[in-house]
Amino acid sequence: MAKKQETLVTPTNGHLGRQHMPKDYSISVANYYRGGTDRFLLNPKGERTQPMKGFEEQYTDIIDYIVRITHRIWEEYNVGLIYDYYRHNSRVMDDYAVIHGRETVVENTLMSINAFPDLRGYADEIIWAGDEEVGFHTSHRAVIVGHNTGFSHYGPPTNKKICYWVIADCLSVENEIHEEWVLYNTTSVMSQLGLDVFKLAREIQPPIDYSGMKDPRSGEPQRLPGLGKPPVMPPYTGENFDVEDFVRRAFHEIWNWRLVGKTNDYYVPNVRFHGAGDRELYGTGQLRSYFMSIFAMFPNLAHQIDHIYWMGNDQEGYAVSVRWSLEGAHRGPGIYGKPTGKPISMWGISQLYIRNGKIVEEWTLFNEFAVLQQILLG
Repeated sequence: MAKKQETLVTPTNGHLGRQHMPKDYSISVANYYRGGTDRFLLNPKGERTQPMKGFEEQYTDIIDYIVRITHRIWEEYNVGLIYDYYRHNSRVMDDYAVIHGRETVVENTLMSINAFPDLRGYADEIIWAGDEEVGFHTSHRAVIVGHNTGFSHYGPPTNKKICYWVIADCLSVENEIHEEWVLYNTTSVMSQLGLDVFKLAREIQPPIDYSGMKDPRSGEPQRLPGLGKPPVMPPYTGENFDVEDFVRRAFHEIWNWRLVGKTNDYYVPNVRFHGAGDRELYGTGQLRSYFMSIFAMFPNLAHQIDHIYWMGNDQEGYAVSVRWSLEGAHRGPGIYGKPTGKPISMWGISQLYIRNGKIVEEWTLFNEFAVLQQILLG
């Protein structure tokens, strides 16, 4: 494995290089909300602060664009604006499946708002990178609050209040979202509605056909070359802190090499971890136990980073967005029940906050309900 990646590649936009990473937090959620949310959501913020070819003039920067279109579509009930802000052949990957085309995005949004008509969303964080030429990548973490007073995918209204967080990783080009990867913390939502998550996983047929994964001819996840050991990353020889090398090395050594003890090398002792299903961990001891629980359930898992970008600098620290995926088989005991031997495919988004060369806080969601479906169905 190379020491570091000079060019980052995504399926849609081609190339996103290091020169496209913001070097400070001048354009950020913290600055956007300064002065109160109503000022920015209900009134224009002012003159444009960054080049945005093809974007409507009302949006001053990429933070303003993401926060404002989300508010207009979801909280002002203007669902039809999706026709303006999503490309006709947009691709959206959520907890369950890949959605092709904006018409399905419109349909799903209408059903979601019907289920939670008083829904409110609060932008907690937006990590971004890119520019008007290659497109803007945004990792939008939001807190969602509402009451289930309408029918949903899960059944009749429960009248329960929900409060959960979501991460949406988008690629926006000239006023349109071309690609979106979004996770809704689905198991948390179901639990807050008073529903049996395991029962629903057995009953709800997933849109994706996982039957091909059960074919023994599909083989093992590719983590080890033949009978060898995991690839070794060469020592970093640079003089300055390299955020991408740091993150890739941390994920590879912990997840593929199973060097769980190196948690202390990459995380501060009092790290805060926020995870799927409302997991809240404090300190490297609890984090190590979490890693071990995943390895125990899926001992042959193979992990890879699919996309990474960041903002910040050595003095202010770095905010990093990592989209990742892994494959394995449910061979060990754990919170998902007795081992079934079934293969699983998991993907997730992690937002990492790095200060003085170590991770101080992490927010991670993955498609947990879909993993349960793969284990429990059939």
